[in-house]
Amino acid sequence: MTASMPKNVAALLTRAAEPEFAAWRSNIVSLAGCTNPIHLVGGATVVDTTTGEALFSYASDVYGGRLLTACGNRRASVCPSCSRLYRADTYQLIRSGLVGGKNVTESVSGHPRVFATLTAPGFGPVHTRRERAEHVRACRPRKVGECCPHGSPVGCHERHAEGEPRLGEPLCPRCYDYAGAVLWQAYAGQLWHRFALELRREIARRAGLSRTELGDVARLSYAKVAEYQRRGLVHFHAVVRLDGPDGPASAPPGWATTALLMDAIQAVVGRVRLIAPGMDVVGTRVLRFGEQVDVRPIAAFGAGERLASVAVAGYIAKYATKGAESAGAVDGRIHQARELVLLPVRAHVLRMISTCWWLGGLPPFEPLGLRRWAHMLGYGGHFSTKSRRYSTTLTALREARAEHRAEEQRTALGISGRTTVTVGQWRYAGRGYSPEAALLAASVREGGGLHGA
Repeated sequence: MTASMPKNVAALLTRAAEPEFAAWRSNIVSLAGCTNPIHLVGGATVVDTTTGEALFSYASDVYGGRLLTACGNRRASVCPSCSRLYRADTYQLIRSGLVGGKNVTESVSGHPRVFATLTAPGFGPVHTRRERAEHVRACRPRKVGECCPHGSPVGCHERHAEGEPRLGEPLCPRCYDYAGAVLWQAYAGQLWHRFALELRREIARRAGLSRTELGDVARLSYAKVAEYQRRGLVHFHAVVRLDGPDGPASAPPGWATTALLMDAIQAVVGRVRLIAPGMDVVGTRVLRFGEQVDVRPIAAFGAGERLASVAVAGYIAKYATKGAESAGAVDGRIHQARELVLLPVRAHVLRMISTCWWLGGLPPFEPLGLRRWAHMLGYGGHFSTKSRRYSTTLTALREARAEHRAEEQRTALGISGRTTVTVGQWRYAGRGYSPEAALLAASVREGGGLHGA
């Protein structure tokens, strides 16, 4: 071992000479490159439930003192490895609700299904990239010399390149309604909830039924994901489906068509609104979805203008692993106001975060938890949600994977076919990697390691 050898390499060589190295290495490799694993200390025993015989025991001592398990974080900016697994699960969840599988009947592919995008409203003009017929158009063409009350041009004649830093930035920050934008973020989840309720009422009305009668003949199901736009506001991508009264296994009534579902969504979006609190502080804010609403039919395999089911599932799954960092924000919670001056973010994002912090300290807005969600630019809702009977669940997918791995272990131990239960006790003992473990984990990531199916 030379004096110039890096410390992590030296530590790895030292570890390699220890008796438990093989088990320790196997534990690291099984994490598939997870960037921030959880440390557990304890032990467990696999017991035959029929005979009570202890078949196999293992403890953290076997793995060098601590058993490491993947962090399971869904966000790609935090853990690319675990987010890939989350994205794959989300893809299976969405796809099964479109074409069947995972205990969902294949006949669901014949039900009315649409892919809808609901956007945030405008809170002031921002720099944007506009394209038509593969040609980039001027950002915001207006009369030259026309200015806002603060002296900033109200137009922009530039043709912005992709990824340009100014994209999403307001033309005039003083004109931009930051309080309205933050409050919209805080209530976006409630707006969606009201939209879903109102959509059921609209479908019932078009079918000539009451809301109660609709539940006896049809059921509305959906799965959605929130995506951050460059301007820092979320919009929702959703699969919306009409089933029979018992969910995907039952056929919808004859009047339940894709055209009816599309028209109902278009009609409802503009009616959904909320009045934000704190009118005496920031004035009246009527919160609603934006005017840009995109609703398209979904086909099982794609036909003409109908979207392909697999493409929709892949699109939604991609955004399930992204957060506010995709809009230039940070991926960690802000605990003190003095942290704001050190945030490595662009000016627009910093103003949104600062507005969250300001409003969050005022009594009318305390229930919104805006300071808690300042790093998310005020949005504290879930990034991916679904109605109860849309399809399978992430929990069911994870349980199936765990059972698959357990069966592989039973086969390796020669106890396959026996009914077993694992009894043990584990306690949390930290997070992260030692220098030598980090080196090994990096090699796994570079090799493209993935979690087992």
